[in-house]
Amino acid sequence: MKYKLGDFVRFVDENMEGYVTRIISNDMIGVTGADDFEIPVLVSKVTSVHGHQTADDSVPQASNAGASEDANFKDKGIYLAVVPDPKTGAVVHFHLINETSYQLLLTLISQQNQQYKGEFAGIIAPASQQKIYSAPLADLQIWPALNLQVLYYTNQNKKTPDALNITEKFKAKDFAGSKKNIPLMNQQGWLIRLDEDEVVIDAEKLKESFFKPAEEKQLVDKPTGEVDLHIEKLTPEHQFLSSATILNMQLTHFKKTLDAAIVHQLPEITFIHGAGNGTLRHELHKLLGKNNRIQTFMDARKEKFGYGATKVILK
Repeated sequence: MKYKLGDFVRFVDENMEGYVTRIISNDMIGVTGADDFEIPVLVSKVTSVHGHQTADDSVPQASNAGASEDANFKDKGIYLAVVPDPKTGAVVHFHLINETSYQLLLTLISQQNQQYKGEFAGIIAPASQQKIYSAPLADLQIWPALNLQVLYYTNQNKKTPDALNITEKFKAKDFAGSKKNIPLMNQQGWLIRLDEDEVVIDAEKLKESFFKPAEEKQLVDKPTGEVDLHIEKLTPEHQFLSSATILNMQLTHFKKTLDAAIVHQLPEITFIHGAGNGTLRHELHKLLGKNNRIQTFMDARKEKFGYGATKVILK
């Protein structure tokens, strides 16, 4: 395939240009223009825009020099980073981040419906990063599983770790957390640690924990009188979440806040859920109706909230 996701192209027969946001086949790609509409087009009907900086060109590469002394040798620090394309939000790029002093031999195989495809093979130098895969964001729910295999190499007097063999099948909830600054890239994205430290259980501390006195009740923050359950108030990354995940997050926050209101003996509390299709309101009322600590509940002030909030009176 001549083009990659994120490449900037111009139509041969029309006055249009945009970014490649989907690889449909060897002969067909999807191009998204300034209007955010994706247009399927034959590869033969577009051309690269010369001199246009690609997503890869904008990422500064770290030094590939390895550690020269054992004292400076870094054994840990391998991550998979997922970063939005800086020019088109319709595409994300996967980068292998190598903060260790090892050279890493990496292979990446995608798997979908028992179909396997080699996506990347190469050497990642110490203290460097490499783009290894790209995917259209709109297809997140049907992304293939990604299998990464990593071998370590160094010419120093070091026992190399066992090879890593990791398979990831991403879901929307994996991107529910806030973006972080990606090491070696100076870009914001989501970071997944691949070489987690093994959990070592201290037998003595474990034994002591069985004989510890009961801990004092954990302090619970006192909620405000009005609690907004709109998903954009709960997480800044809500655009990646499915409807089911959003509803689950809203209900979890509702239960936690209601419990806090009961602990602090608030006389009443209002939950702002919005009108929408009524699903969240229905679920809240169902839970409130089963709670014996609730005296009654009703639609909150209609002149302020319409039918988008519920007022709860506590016993």
